[in-house]
Amino acid sequence: MRQLTVTIPEDFYETFISFFKHIPEVSINENTANEVSLWQQEMVLERMKNAKPEDYIDWEEFEKEMDKKWL
Repeated sequence: MRQLTVTIPEDFYETFISFFKHIPEVSINENTANEVSLWQQEMVLERMKNAKPEDYIDWEEFEKEMDKKWL
């Protein structure tokens, strides 16, 4: 037997699952522990869309700020 990990659009999910539930040898393990909810994804995309270049800092600058704060 083989294992498969699939990423599908939310609106196709129910159709996809219902198709495979009818195959006797198939087991479906839904791992939702690390899933980001749709409303959170939309919020992040909206924030990114509205961000200005001065809102961003480079990684090295971020590391320095965190080192000052936590070390």
